[in-house]
Amino acid sequence: MNGLIAHECLLDFAQVTKATGVTAEDVAKRLADYGFHAPTLAFPVAGTFMVEPTESENLTELDRFVTAMVSIKKEIDAVGTAYDLASSPLRNAPHTAAVVCADEWDRPYSREAAAFPAGVDPATKYWTPVGRIDNAYGDRHLVCICQDGNA
Repeated sequence: MNGLIAHECLLDFAQVTKATGVTAEDVAKRLADYGFHAPTLAFPVAGTFMVEPTESENLTELDRFVTAMVSIKKEIDAVGTAYDLASSPLRNAPHTAAVVCADEWDRPYSREAAAFPAGVDPATKYWTPVGRIDNAYGDRHLVCICQDGNA
């Protein structure tokens, strides 16, 4: 073949972050609400994430990813108008079943938008078991729980 061929690509969020404050991490975490495993963050370039769609995904799954990214772009565009970044579905992602089903809901977007964003089928929804964690803290404070329960 002639020309460049690659099986992965980097999505650069530098301009989005500068304009809105939304980071690559925010988008990666929101992808979990759509049922996607969060992509590789900040490697090999800070402020990006890597997707490798051609290794194992069929056209239906690629279309689902594009639908998710278009929906996320609309959420990014709503930052500063419909809600501020701190209270956005992007910064609060991923949304667990416990959070969505809690008695109180004080967010400026609906529970449905949190749990079932565009294109997500409720019958096949993947619920992430944990919400947002502090990745940097976790990287610096490794906790090992052995099978016998001793740390």
